[in-house]
Amino acid sequence: MSEVVNKATLAKETTGVLASLTTGQKNEALLIMAEALRREAQAIIAANGEDLERGRLAGTPESMLDRLALDVGRINSIAEGLQQIAVLPDPVGDTLETINRPNGLSIEKIRVPLGVIGIIYEARPNVTVDAAGLCLKTGNAVVLRGGSSALSSNRKIVEVLHAALAQTAVPPGALQLIEDPNRSSVDEMLKLNGLLDVIIPRGGSSLIQNVVLNATVPVIETGAGICHTYLDASARPDMAEQISLNAKAQRPSVCNSMETLLVHRDYAVQYLPSLAESFRTASVELRGCAETVALVPWALPVTAEDYATEYNDYILNVRIVSGLDEALRHIAEFSTKHSECIVTEDTEHAACFLQEVDAAAVYHNASTRFTDGFEFGFGAEIGISTQKLHARGPMGLPALTSCKYKIYGSGQIRS
Repeated sequence: MSEVVNKATLAKETTGVLASLTTGQKNEALLIMAEALRREAQAIIAANGEDLERGRLAGTPESMLDRLALDVGRINSIAEGLQQIAVLPDPVGDTLETINRPNGLSIEKIRVPLGVIGIIYEARPNVTVDAAGLCLKTGNAVVLRGGSSALSSNRKIVEVLHAALAQTAVPPGALQLIEDPNRSSVDEMLKLNGLLDVIIPRGGSSLIQNVVLNATVPVIETGAGICHTYLDASARPDMAEQISLNAKAQRPSVCNSMETLLVHRDYAVQYLPSLAESFRTASVELRGCAETVALVPWALPVTAEDYATEYNDYILNVRIVSGLDEALRHIAEFSTKHSECIVTEDTEHAACFLQEVDAAAVYHNASTRFTDGFEFGFGAEIGISTQKLHARGPMGLPALTSCKYKIYGSGQIRS
């Protein structure tokens, strides 16, 4: 039996116990897990140092190393995330609907765990803890397959969490980590029908497309973010600059950061050169259309391939458009349906944008960086779904549940 099958089997064996746990038992486990992470912070940082050293030797960009790096502050934040999950309402067991039929049947629709969730992700060890916390809070077992670049960090984190869970009512076997770094372990997970109930990929477009195209297990597609901000002719310059800089430079390595700035021609002529200087001050490389390069000579020429690229870096595409219609066409062609923004004082243009853009989150006069479970008031999130079935947008606790019907009768039979 392979490691993947063995660990998925062990996880599935815990689902009966998990489904019967009380909210109090799950919350106690989360708090003990948080305490353990803080207590073992130095051991986790040492393991993380091994990953960072391998990354530097392999020439990994600094923006990606930042996603991988852990320190005491970040570990405290991760632990605080578990505490926040503990105080969130537990959706499991909620009654969604009650139906009383003329024949006397009483039907209740209630929330239940999904079962065993497989999560495939890349170089962000915080996902290991977030995923474990969210899945366990909702009574789900979880099989994690992180990227090889974070293997030492993830192994140590799971070791710490297993030791913590051994002190609780939550079986440690409900949290499994696939340590095989070969792609074959991912491919095997994608076919584990009967052991995994759903797979959630978190990472770049190549990872997500591999999962979506090859999985036979149901998939919730998350993550890829080619996000746009459109500066309309009536955009207020101060607001437009603040939103644009925040969307690109506040943290460029995440999926809700902006990759392409669309600018109305009238706005560009007056304000784009000064906005470009602000981006240069923030160390952002600009790649622009011909009109952009004419206004900003230091910008590099942009290509169609650039428009289809999620950089996760200090690189920004800039395209000057004739107006809202052209902006909408560009977004329709290149968007990954994650987060899109219009900056405008024209309420009709804003309403049109919000209605017509097909994305999980659409913004008027606010940075796309707010597409986040915590910022939406969900506490933590398992990811940001860019599809339409089961869940869309930031996925909080309710998105990790399904439902079942309980039917109460008094001897009814169907004629």
